[in-house]
Amino acid sequence: MLKIPLVVLLGLLAVSGLLAALLVSPWYWGVAVPLVVAALVAVHDLVQRRHSVLRNYPLLGHLRFALEALRPELQQYFIERNFDGRPFDRDTRSIVYERAKGTAAEEPFGTELDLYRAGSEYLTPSMAPRAVPDAPPRVRIGGPDCTQPYDMALLNVSAMSFGSLSSNAVLALNTGAQLGEFAHDTGEGGLSEYHLRPGGDLVWEIGTGYFGCRTDDGGFDERQFADKAAHSQVKCVSLKISQGAKPGIGGVLPGAKVNKEIAQVRGVPEGKTVVSPPFHRVYTTPRELVRFLGRMRELACGKPVGFKLCVGSRREFLAVCKAMLAEGTTPDFIIVDGAEGGTGAAPLEFADNVGLPLGEGLMTVHNALVGVGLRDRIKIGASGKVATGSDLVKRLVQGADYTNAARAMMFAVGCIQAQRCHTNTCPVGVATQDERRGRAVDVDDKSQRVHRYQAATVKSALQIMAAMGVDDPGDLRPSMLLQRVDPHTVRSYGELHDWLTPGELLASAPDSWAPDWQAAHPDRFTH
Repeated sequence: MLKIPLVVLLGLLAVSGLLAALLVSPWYWGVAVPLVVAALVAVHDLVQRRHSVLRNYPLLGHLRFALEALRPELQQYFIERNFDGRPFDRDTRSIVYERAKGTAAEEPFGTELDLYRAGSEYLTPSMAPRAVPDAPPRVRIGGPDCTQPYDMALLNVSAMSFGSLSSNAVLALNTGAQLGEFAHDTGEGGLSEYHLRPGGDLVWEIGTGYFGCRTDDGGFDERQFADKAAHSQVKCVSLKISQGAKPGIGGVLPGAKVNKEIAQVRGVPEGKTVVSPPFHRVYTTPRELVRFLGRMRELACGKPVGFKLCVGSRREFLAVCKAMLAEGTTPDFIIVDGAEGGTGAAPLEFADNVGLPLGEGLMTVHNALVGVGLRDRIKIGASGKVATGSDLVKRLVQGADYTNAARAMMFAVGCIQAQRCHTNTCPVGVATQDERRGRAVDVDDKSQRVHRYQAATVKSALQIMAAMGVDDPGDLRPSMLLQRVDPHTVRSYGELHDWLTPGELLASAPDSWAPDWQAAHPDRFTH
């Protein structure tokens, strides 16, 4: 009943304003024009068929859309508490910003967390802490088939492609990696000049689209791969099997976004839509995967080669382990990506419901490799919501040898968690291809921030390990990480989870692993 009187009233006011402006004084135009615009909007709202709210509440209904647009900012700045924001809470974002700026990342008056909440985790301090080492340890990546091993830092830049990130953001990340002597994963979008120009160490990631080493029909081009893998900055090569935020799903890059620069980097036709399938062409079985990894290492002249996955079926990973044993060759590293990992864009159902979180994924991969006697040949990287020194130490306890961070590195470059990565309207110029917005990222300043953040976070991890009485990350044990099961019960990870001994699956698989181990086959993927 309100919609017709409102439109009529606006129409009458608009006509009155126009008559007053024409017959009385031109000063009335200041009133007449807004009234005419409001009347036209109200009429449009009344006759349009897309939004029911506007048909019933012309003009006034726009207030609902305005508030909805402001909701994320209102939530982040005025409603969420320091410790309960998502995906990263205010405390975590603040500590990254402070370390990146080189300011004191300290808080007064004690923790705000409820330490008696079920699920809370604690690292165990020692009554005999150790001195913090002067230089952070590094992790040697390279098994017996690798002829050019690489010493990896404890914290590195995780996979983010040029195309997802702006050119200035990539430059800042790689310059920071060069300054801090840590590695920068290129993401699956290809090896761009912005990765190469600063001179930082690179892990070249190859996805299902084979960007940068792609045949005309979308297959894997060995010659292009060998040429680019030979670059001195490419220290390792990683085959992406799946990504934490969207495992088992491909992607589509619309032709409108495939400009000349993107086309050159990815090796695709300019202006044409590019499809990344959810599966690889180069393998269909665990054995073919292992063989292809070996072939990649040959083409890369013995540089470390590995793969990244979000763990799903334990049985499928055990099938890969059996294929390694059967073929007598292994990858040099495996990167475990947690389901809590980030992405520029993913269906909500995948981000929320598909894949194992990082902790469970890490323990699955670590124990499987230990159980088949291959853990000493393969290093494990962990990626997925690693941002602080305590995050790093917990992942090492759970089975990782080193860690990678993506969104935390974005925070160091200036990301404010606006969550507009998929819209090309990133307000700080980090996740966009809009040149005007990308100019906001000052490479000289942000690269220093990336360097400072990485160094301070590794130092924090070493301080925590020293407080735990540990000199070397390899001395961390599952018993050093506790979890509150309920308000009255605390258990260590050593008690909560199965931890296999070297070769145990080959000798006699424990009951909890036996069904999966028996069903796993090196020539097929099966749940």
